[in-house]
Amino acid sequence: MAAAVFYDGLAAKPRPVALRFAADAVEILEGETVAARWAYPDIKRLPVEAARLRVRSLGAPELARLEVEDEALAAELLRRSPQAEAGITTDRRTIARIVGWSLAAAASIVLTTIYLLPLAANQLAPLVPAALERRLGEAVDNQVRVLFDGKACDGGPGAAALGKLVATLTSRVELPLAAEVRVLDTAIGNALALPGGRIYLLDGLLRRAESPDEIAGILAHELGHVARRDALRRLIQAGGSSFLLGLLFGDITGGGTLILLGRTLVDSSYSREAETDADRFAADLMVALGRSPQPMGALLVRITGTQRDMPLPFLASHPVSEARLDALKARESPATGPPLLTEEEWRALKSICKAG
Repeated sequence: MAAAVFYDGLAAKPRPVALRFAADAVEILEGETVAARWAYPDIKRLPVEAARLRVRSLGAPELARLEVEDEALAAELLRRSPQAEAGITTDRRTIARIVGWSLAAAASIVLTTIYLLPLAANQLAPLVPAALERRLGEAVDNQVRVLFDGKACDGGPGAAALGKLVATLTSRVELPLAAEVRVLDTAIGNALALPGGRIYLLDGLLRRAESPDEIAGILAHELGHVARRDALRRLIQAGGSSFLLGLLFGDITGGGTLILLGRTLVDSSYSREAETDADRFAADLMVALGRSPQPMGALLVRITGTQRDMPLPFLASHPVSEARLDALKARESPATGPPLLTEEEWRALKSICKAG
């Protein structure tokens, strides 16, 4: 008996084993247990570097492998399986064809991930029933609450002011799903739209805001995501990109990192387009209400800075904030409509998460 490594063809885990040569077959042992028994006539050698013998059995699962590095053990196994060497020679032309088809397959997966998945997501999202999207949104909502570790602030005059603001904004647009806006008690300055129409305004953003129009612009932006069902599109795309990039890189050391990087690049590119469209939606809505969209851009820059010195700007899911501000300034118009909130309502909204 001598040491070898066995792959059973069902799991990728290598299993240290010992070999015992019987009269008609090699027995693969794990301790005292016979894990497999390969008849000598069924054994075929597989191409691999000369320092290692790798064989398979015609009677075993397709992906089952036995690897032997000990030269004496390998020689004994080949002596008992003389037919194992048949067909082992692979000419350069065959190798070139294998490499060529492998590269073509990898390129097709990459191109599908970058170009076809966004198109597929755009086509599939409108076909998903609203009830199903809401159920998906509930699952995502649970994760968001855990991620931000915040409770919803939904009582008192602040909630009434928020309801008034949302009602004013939604009165001018048609949405595929009813929008539900909540404030989360967290210091993070952000807002996000989930599948199913739920929008979270994080209290850190309210604390930094200086006027109702700034918050109205942010909410209008998130309503743009709801109108286009962007969260559902991204969910479809992320699932597809994970599958395809996992298929390409496989379960190898570092594969998870490659998949994560690939998804970051692909998803961020898709997000930039969605964010730009949502900005345009917000600007149109604010102008329709007789309010300027410029305050939204001012709040963005106050929160994020200009981001001109970002070392890898193509990794950012949102467009550079100063560029967004410039686009919103281009839509600036005099405020001809009535204020969206009174001073008292604005103070109530600002303090919606304060105790008491």
